[in-house]
Amino acid sequence: MLAARKETVLKIIVGKYISTAVPVASEGIARSYRLGVSPATIRLDMAALEEEGFILRPHHSAGGLPSDKGYRYYVEYLDEPRELALGEQHLIRDLYYQVERETREAEEWLRLTAALLRRLSRNVAMVTYPRSPRFQFKRLELIALRELKAMLVLVLSQAQLRQRVLSLDRAVSQEELTATAHKLNLAYAGQSVRDIARYEVPLDSLEERVTQLVLKIMEAEERVLGEVYITGLANLLDQPEFGSRHQLSPLVEAVETQGWLSGIIPDDEGIRVVIGQENQVEALRSCSLVLGRYGIPGGIGGVIGILGPTRMRYGQAISSIRYLKGLLSGLLQEYYA
Repeated sequence: MLAARKETVLKIIVGKYISTAVPVASEGIARSYRLGVSPATIRLDMAALEEEGFILRPHHSAGGLPSDKGYRYYVEYLDEPRELALGEQHLIRDLYYQVERETREAEEWLRLTAALLRRLSRNVAMVTYPRSPRFQFKRLELIALRELKAMLVLVLSQAQLRQRVLSLDRAVSQEELTATAHKLNLAYAGQSVRDIARYEVPLDSLEERVTQLVLKIMEAEERVLGEVYITGLANLLDQPEFGSRHQLSPLVEAVETQGWLSGIIPDDEGIRVVIGQENQVEALRSCSLVLGRYGIPGGIGGVIGILGPTRMRYGQAISSIRYLKGLLSGLLQEYYA
């Protein structure tokens, strides 16, 4: 943890840089904030923050701007997300219930959510269509291909069909493959990935190999999100970080790629903040993401999020997502009750 005055200086630097996109000088801090110390002392604090990796300076005489580490510290310890104003909450609730009166289509709720997130954040808003996170095993088939190879065809609930090539450690006849599939179909029918992982009946080497591939397929399927609805990419053109289409093009291409969001979704019902270099996708490392799950616990649901420059208003983004995901979750519970 940083000492109290360093925390104050870092908080000022992050807050001013978020507002202005201009490096913050020690003289400006001393002039605008009553810290009870001289500009020289603040310069020493900034030098220490730079040495510890919390701020960057374009050159020696320039002011400071936050690093990814500085933003992370700010989000974890210094920022104080506030609830949306009551008037704004009432307006948003009225909009949702107006949509609910006119149509009970979940798609319209999601479009409204994306539009509200875009307006509240002035960044990119993302909403995934709800889907069940739980799949059950229905049946599998094993088909001999060539020596030491077989095709595994797996059918899951919700009519999901997946095929994978299974590597074998010995030559196996079609008759043995069929018998193995029959045995595992009887054992695993209607089971979830967790049920299958806990299966305690002894398995021979072929049955174990097939089971491990089934588990791998089912685990990957549960990580996949529904279709992602994205709006507000044009808002990034208003940010100095993305002032030209040349700078924006790789980012747009990245977010329009299917599956990029699946690896970073929150593991629970909380909020996840991904800052700069923490992004797995290189084109997004000049950006931050704030993400939250919505839906019925253990049941159907999805993810809502905001994408913007690392210089985003994190507290506002977190508050907006927390409030909207709560509303969406309540509506889904009513819809599927």
